[in-house]
Amino acid sequence: MDILELLPDDHIEFNLESGNKFQVIESLLDVAMKTGKVSNRERALQDLIEREQYLSTGFENGLAVPHAKTEAVTEIVLIMGLGKEGIEFDSLDGKPTYFVFLLLSPLDISGPHIQTLALLARNFQNSDIPQKLKAAESLEELKSVLHQFK
Repeated sequence: MDILELLPDDHIEFNLESGNKFQVIESLLDVAMKTGKVSNRERALQDLIEREQYLSTGFENGLAVPHAKTEAVTEIVLIMGLGKEGIEFDSLDGKPTYFVFLLLSPLDISGPHIQTLALLARNFQNSDIPQKLKAAESLEELKSVLHQFK
């Protein structure tokens, strides 16, 4: 799976504004809405918030992956936000989050949803990846690092 197939340029928010995790989720959902791939913002937001309230999707090494299965999409939608200031996301390691990947999947799709989550988690276990992403000064540099995801 090539992560960049799910992340064309208009799916990447290079300068994500700080805020609480729910404000960040809404901001990335607005990016998703602009792509035209989300049919119902309120439904998607409700599904994301319900999932986030169940258990925080803030992982370790600066990664958060708010995700939900929702009837608001007909295909997987992945949006990435880079928050260089750091965001409080109730992460497992208690540290700020810098990389937020919002993942929406149709209700009837499981495999690709789990594969995408696993791909992100696996790559953020590599200590070089977060450092390289954080150091990216342009969209092209960011995409160059994402291209290394295996």
